[in-house]
Amino acid sequence: MVRCWKRSETHSEDAQCTDRGPAASPWSHFPHKAFWVSLSACLLLLIIVLGLLGHLRLLQPSSQSLQTVRITVPNQAGVLINQSAVVDQQNDMVTFSVTSPANQTSTVVFDTKHGLICYKPVNQDSCFLQEMEGSDYDNVHALLQESTHKQNLFQLSENETQRQTEFLGVLAASQVDVSTLEEPMQTLCQDRSVHWTKKADGPGKQRLVYFCIDICFPSNVCVSVCFYYLPE
Repeated sequence: MVRCWKRSETHSEDAQCTDRGPAASPWSHFPHKAFWVSLSACLLLLIIVLGLLGHLRLLQPSSQSLQTVRITVPNQAGVLINQSAVVDQQNDMVTFSVTSPANQTSTVVFDTKHGLICYKPVNQDSCFLQEMEGSDYDNVHALLQESTHKQNLFQLSENETQRQTEFLGVLAASQVDVSTLEEPMQTLCQDRSVHWTKKADGPGKQRLVYFCIDICFPSNVCVSVCFYYLPE
């Protein structure tokens, strides 16, 4: 816009003209600020959403990898033994709940990732640890493989079931700090003392077998694990 003015006639200066553009508004830069603020908010929201999705993705496989399997088999006296096993394929772990005819339940955890078996027998004040051997891995891996077929019930036949007996000597002096155990064994045995065991051919005539836990696997193998105490 061109503006011209003329000085007073008493002055000798000529008329002057000025060419001024439109006056700058204080809000002229607002669209740019609004754009960057909106973009920052969208990026922050996107980061939060991606973080939540990642957290849920970590939780979802652990819940989906758990499967409960029931195994039934008649014992040598013809009484039906019921047991359940929670198979955790993500952590390569199987937790057995073995119910006796007296309706008392013992818990046995096979942790193949760390090579340990943890026994929590009913009516005992202790948990017992055992290092896994080749046959233990075979039995548990068979269960893990079968569980991939989504079979939830295994009914074993007495005639086809192979029965074994294992003897574990309890090392009473080798007490383990519960806090050093991995989960779920730490929670399982938090109110008990924990001892290592040693596999042996048998307790001998001078030793008494205190209790046994019968564990059956889908591979038609039942193992009776019997415990006795070794001298200190």
